[in-house]
Amino acid sequence: MSYSVGQVAGFAGVTVRTLHHYDEIGLLVPGDRTYAGHRRYDDTDLDRLQQILFYRELGFPLDEVAALLDDPDPDPRAHLRRQHELLTARIEKLQKMAAAVEHAMEARSMGINLTPEEKFEVFGNNDPEQYAEEVEARWGDTEAYAESQRRAASYTKEDWKRLQAESDEWSRRYVALLADAEPPAGERAMDLAEEHRRHISTWFYECGYEMHECLGDMYVRDERFRAFYDAMRPGLAEHLRDAIRGNTARHRA
Repeated sequence: MSYSVGQVAGFAGVTVRTLHHYDEIGLLVPGDRTYAGHRRYDDTDLDRLQQILFYRELGFPLDEVAALLDDPDPDPRAHLRRQHELLTARIEKLQKMAAAVEHAMEARSMGINLTPEEKFEVFGNNDPEQYAEEVEARWGDTEAYAESQRRAASYTKEDWKRLQAESDEWSRRYVALLADAEPPAGERAMDLAEEHRRHISTWFYECGYEMHECLGDMYVRDERFRAFYDAMRPGLAEHLRDAIRGNTARHRA
């Protein structure tokens, strides 16, 4: 028997466009065509499609899938062994991720140990949990997130006031630095970038230089972070990002 592209798309749960693409790149060329040029797939084609979708589910790019399936070794047991190994590794990874998420959920449930009145007293209009759900969704499976939550849950109102005072003092000095037209690669700017990194490590989680660079990039890409820093002084977000990069390069040197 042979099947149309629409039938195969229905069997496999993929789009017709996907099957057309696989044909165009030579990954899955149908075994036959009608006189009108319409694709017809046989059982061998369906077996190959099943293998393609398996490797795609495991995250393999299409060129690597093609290399695996076009392996000259005809022994189907080799594919099964390879798939068993990949599935075992995937299961182990998912189990570790599940454990990390559970740990993060436990930490998240503790929350910031402040009443609404105390939060307003410490943070003013800047709600520290405004983006809590988004943060958990993006980084909830990381050790940094779990560590940050563990620390935050133990802080008293006085701890938060001290943290906020340090942050405000740093902001004041960075704004003054910009007013003095200090370049991002200048010593003062890089020293304040290093203070910024250590502040995160002291109060939230261990922030290495590579992670700090990632944060600096996010301060510019994410409009909310950019608005937060640029509200102190226009251009501060990009200046801080560049100072962080300079501080990282200085450390590596």
